[in-house]
Amino acid sequence: MEHILNKQMKRFNLLLSEIDVAYHDAALRLGLSDSAMLILYTICSCDGECLLGDITSGASKQTINSALRKLEADHIVYLEAFEGRKKKVCLTDKGRQFAKDTVLRLIEIENAIFDAWSDEEKDTYLELTQRYLTTIKEKTKEL
Repeated sequence: MEHILNKQMKRFNLLLSEIDVAYHDAALRLGLSDSAMLILYTICSCDGECLLGDITSGASKQTINSALRKLEADHIVYLEAFEGRKKKVCLTDKGRQFAKDTVLRLIEIENAIFDAWSDEEKDTYLELTQRYLTTIKEKTKEL
């Protein structure tokens, strides 16, 4: 095996995996599936409503659709028509309270972590993460 991960790449991959596990555990503690948390997180990031197409981030359309239907059945979200065939996903009043009790607690934790970093640390982290993402997308197109 010629191309073995170097020590830093192993650590990087482990950290990414552990971050994913931390978010999965947070979803479970909040009584949410990963896909329901993704939907609610996206909606909350957009002040309580977003386009259906904005909800992506690694989950399949079928998984998102199933979670969305469950959230609709629980009266947490509703869909409304928006510009032609597009749809908007919106929180109900019950959904706003539910989000406050769940996803917004996670967002508060994230904000507190970031607030503890200096502006330089935040800028460096974001710059390096963006550069990694851009490069990995470019390079994997060559596979």
